[in-house]
Amino acid sequence: MFARMGTRVRAGFILGLLVALASCSSLTVRRETETSGTFTASGVALTLLAADFPSGALEIARAKTTATNLPNLQVENVFVAPYLGPVDWLLDILGVRYARITGTWGFPGP
Repeated sequence: MFARMGTRVRAGFILGLLVALASCSSLTVRRETETSGTFTASGVALTLLAADFPSGALEIARAKTTATNLPNLQVENVFVAPYLGPVDWLLDILGVRYARITGTWGFPGP
């Protein structure tokens, strides 16, 4: 199949496949009491030439969390990988980012 395709068509197909596969999210909500518990949300995004597809990994994880409409969400830990420090701009050329948010929700009972 790839042997008969042109170079541009092949590159476009591979790029489209990467974009489709790189954007995903998950959410886990655990109830500890009747009115409170913990949550963990994660998101993955593809970055190509400083544009995040479909949006930033941290934005995806936060959107997943707020979509639950749980009361009194308190974020306790945020993790983003990879992080390269001063040369982090290299991942803006082409990279995949993963973000995880953990915290609590609700009002603990007596």
